Amino acid sequence: MLDDRATAVSSPTQWPAAYPQGYAVVDVETTGLARDDRIISAAVYRLDARGEVEDHWYTLVNPERDPGPVWIHGLTSEALEGAPLFPDIAEEFSARLDGRVLVAHNAVFDWQMIAREYARAKRQAPVRQRLCTIALSKELGLPLPNHKLESLAAYFGVVQQRAHHALDDARVLAEAFRPSLRSAAASGVRLPLLECRPLTEWSDTPRIGHQASGGYGGYRPGSWRPSRKRPACPHPNPGRYEEGKRLKQGMRVAFSGDTSVDRELLEDRAVEAGLHVATSLSRLTSLLVTNDPGAGTSKTVKARQYGTPIVDEAAFGQLLRDVEPADG
Repeated sequence: MLDDRATAVSSPTQWPAAYPQGYAVVDVETTGLARDDRIISAAVYRLDARGEVEDHWYTLVNPERDPGPVWIHGLTSEALEGAPLFPDIAEEFSARLDGRVLVAHNAVFDWQMIAREYARAKRQAPVRQRLCTIALSKELGLPLPNHKLESLAAYFGVVQQRAHHALDDARVLAEAFRPSLRSAAASGVRLPLLECRPLTEWSDTPRIGHQASGGYGGYRPGSWRPSRKRPACPHPNPGRYEEGKRLKQGMRVAFSGDTSVDRELLEDRAVEAGLHVATSLSRLTSLLVTNDPGAGTSKTVKARQYGTPIVDEAAFGQLLRDVEPADG
């Protein structure tokens, strides 16, 4: 049940015409957070254009491997043994997502896990945009103590019954998203929509030095990917990339948004070419690689402020073929 914060936000009479026509509120539980981890359960609440619940769906998924941190999600090997494989539920999952914006809490994690499962099944998820409820809460200026789902739920008076159970997490998120959406519509807030790109090139091979799959320790806050300690780039930063010229070893390259080539593979290739992969963007960044330069991510906003050059993934792939050696 929602408290006054949720019910007081009535549905605006004039709904923003640019808002999506439907949403799929999603939660997936997984064997871990690395690129070779798998989905073990998934839930979808379908909402209409104004956030009203249409229906919901839940399934277990056999990951064909150990279930990872059972103490978190509660799903044992025995519970998953008779569950369908992801290819068996891919069509039904697609029907739930089709034509809708994917909504999730820390949406990049859910989307990347979903995109990878579809890539393994040699299919594509019918998702073109996603909306992260963490980003939306920031846009609305909600006075939350942190960005955990439980904090968002508590703010709107939504009671969690089974944390880390996909169906209950999706329900909680749907109930918190509805008043958030109405508040955004009433205030004319631009929804923080980001493009979703299916993977066309990926790998399940764990990187040397990565922690074993199934663990949740050692991960950067707010990121779905494990922390990665690379050796320091041996070359000095020669400055910014200039259009029409070659990349030069030592240049600092940052990435933002989805890439068709698995992000880790793309970063590995940049490092192998002698570039410095930066996790954040500063005035020293030589180049930002993004397929969605108009997105309001922190990196694209800073790139515009600093005048940092921006190229898309395809152009970056071409530049990687001929990187100029560092001086000396």
